[in-house]
Amino acid sequence: MKQKINYTELLKEIVILTGAMAVISAAVYFFLVPSKTSVSSISGLGIILSNFVPLPLSAITMIMNVMLLIIGFLTCGKEFGVKTIYTSIMLPVFLGVYEKAFPAYQSMTGSQELDVVCYILAASAGCSILFNRNASSGGLDIVAKIMNKYLHMELGKAISLSGMCIALSAALVYDKKSVVLSVLGTYFNGLLLDHFIFGQNIKRRVCIITKHEKELRDFILHNLHSGATIYEAVGAYNMEKRNEIITIVDKGEYQKLMDYMNHKDPEAFITVYTVSDLRYRPKV
Repeated sequence: MKQKINYTELLKEIVILTGAMAVISAAVYFFLVPSKTSVSSISGLGIILSNFVPLPLSAITMIMNVMLLIIGFLTCGKEFGVKTIYTSIMLPVFLGVYEKAFPAYQSMTGSQELDVVCYILAASAGCSILFNRNASSGGLDIVAKIMNKYLHMELGKAISLSGMCIALSAALVYDKKSVVLSVLGTYFNGLLLDHFIFGQNIKRRVCIITKHEKELRDFILHNLHSGATIYEAVGAYNMEKRNEIITIVDKGEYQKLMDYMNHKDPEAFITVYTVSDLRYRPKV
């Protein structure tokens, strides 16, 4: 049976992907290009090549993206491939629009260092949106996605590793300062990307030993609408047996849980861990 297309969800997806690409393209044109650095992106390589190839940046970016798109489509699946085809088309389109609207654009900040920082912040935020929706902006993001899938590397680390070669290529065109900024920018871009990606999925693992076990179970199940696991714990001092209740909650649920425990049992023993990668593997 053919699956019915949800046009509302499709439109929402297109709007989100387009918005993310508008941000990433703006980061490239308004910050990366004026900075004269090559920070962890195919656009950075395009900037280097534009000094040797008689083509505009938008055209160079399109050619390289098409080559990597074919690889990404074959290795990362149809959904990722289709979405990345769309975003890869939108990148040179937006760059072309910015080139027409703001010809011969100079630095917004007047500082090479600030341009790199602004690019990293804007591009990392845009890329994290795409990765969390199983898409990418094309180029090196495709390489990072492949490394993430087959080598099980975190996306930020994969971006940093694959981007270092491009960052070092800045030595062909720019001075030593630009090369150093390119390398440092690539490294911090990877860190920020992981922060944005995992920051959206951060949860807390809360372990509680309390005298009000039944009331706490009811609160977690019926007020937080969450699940919990109970383990038997034995105190080392007096060998007293107590139950430890463990639950996974998001930021809002965590605050409600802590407010409840502060009111119900201020003397409860509570430990909290931050988690960002939750996986359920059903039995087959």
